[in-house]
Amino acid sequence: MAVDKSTKTRILVADDEDSLRWVLEKGLRQAGYEVSSVKDGESAIRAFAAEPFDLVFLDVRMPGVDGLTALARLREVHADACVVVITAHGTMDTAIQAMQRGAYDYLAKPFDLDEVLLLAERAMAARRLSQEVTRLKSGLLEVWEFGAIIGRHPRMQDVYKIIGRVAASDVTVLLRGESGTGKELVARAVHHYSRRAGRPFVAVSCAAIPGTLLESEMFGHERGAFTDAKERRLGKLELAHGGTLYLDEIGDMPVELQTKLLRALQERTIERLGGQEPIHIDVRVLAATNRDLETLMKDGRFREDLYYRLNVVTVSLPSLRERRRDIPLLVEHFLAKYTHELGERGVAPDALDRLVGHDWPGNVRELENVIQRAMVMATSGVILPEHLPIGPVSAAASVAVDAPLEEIIERKLIECVRGLREHASANLYDLMIGLVEKPLLRAVLRETGGNQVRAAQILGINRNTLRKKLVEHGIDPGGIE
Repeated sequence: MAVDKSTKTRILVADDEDSLRWVLEKGLRQAGYEVSSVKDGESAIRAFAAEPFDLVFLDVRMPGVDGLTALARLREVHADACVVVITAHGTMDTAIQAMQRGAYDYLAKPFDLDEVLLLAERAMAARRLSQEVTRLKSGLLEVWEFGAIIGRHPRMQDVYKIIGRVAASDVTVLLRGESGTGKELVARAVHHYSRRAGRPFVAVSCAAIPGTLLESEMFGHERGAFTDAKERRLGKLELAHGGTLYLDEIGDMPVELQTKLLRALQERTIERLGGQEPIHIDVRVLAATNRDLETLMKDGRFREDLYYRLNVVTVSLPSLRERRRDIPLLVEHFLAKYTHELGERGVAPDALDRLVGHDWPGNVRELENVIQRAMVMATSGVILPEHLPIGPVSAAASVAVDAPLEEIIERKLIECVRGLREHASANLYDLMIGLVEKPLLRAVLRETGGNQVRAAQILGINRNTLRKKLVEHGIDPGGIE
């Protein structure tokens, strides 16, 4: 198992057993890695702080700082540190603690060197894929195909993480979410960052094709298999060989075809309609639905065994109304996407308010269509409310009532900073801190009944600092009710 030395992957081995360090160091070097080793946790922390390694093998029981403590310290230095915990004391509790503290994997002694090399290869592949997804999301890598996978909302951040984690494997993924949330885009991203990236990505819409034709579409047919079968036709499963098959709206597949699909996935063979020869297939399946599969199973309209076959890893995509803070980001993206075709456009503040406040039953797909239409209508170069085919909304509707505090603040800040792009300086930082600080102080003093000692404790600041801030903001602690 050779490693491309041009990658210069650097591995740190931390273990107090001289023989084990020697074996790991020799084996990893022979595989092409650059390896350093230390005898204890404190030395591992110092080595990692001086020059972070790509991968760390970390023993749990070492003199001084133990492995789990060292793991936490390493991830403080670099949150994305890739660490494999190794120990001769393979208890469930240790494994759970290691994974909770951010370990990539857990390796119990004794182990084979081949097992270590395979784990190192997988860890580095997963790390590279995660970094690529991160670059895609930060805009350093522009791929228009995945352009609508945009968002800073925590739910979207979870989606990016799952893409990075599952892409390297062949695990089956079930994508769930409303129509227009970007399920196929996520499926294409998983394929793009997988080892199957150079092979076909074949999509099948189980809802768009009538049930009578879907079987032929999926499995293909031989000449003469039925009246209109004038020549052999390969099915989607066969066309996706070596690559990825994306089954959109799997909940709409007829039950009798679900049985045949399950058999094909289990046996990895198919037969064309009218054919007798079994055909081997090597396909990764990604499925998507906006239906409630659990209810369909209870009603007998979806096979339970197929459900568990597909639902290995679930990715739930949030609706656009659940992540309104991402709407301005998506608007900017679609404006840039169609600039070459339709010309440069801006969005007036009241038009953006209307976009943020809309409920978007069609989600991101509907937003893209609305922006494209508005760009056509806005011949003056600025999109106004009258260019939008959606009605006005109340100010209260622009942010959900149960929205997180961060989202409410961000929405208000967008309004505050809008239009300042051309200003050389607006002293905005101090202004915003002051606006947030004053109501915070008043709220805490109100909670403590004006008790400054208790208020300072809650705020986590010195009492003298609190007094200075009260004077600065003109707050009378005795006058707060």
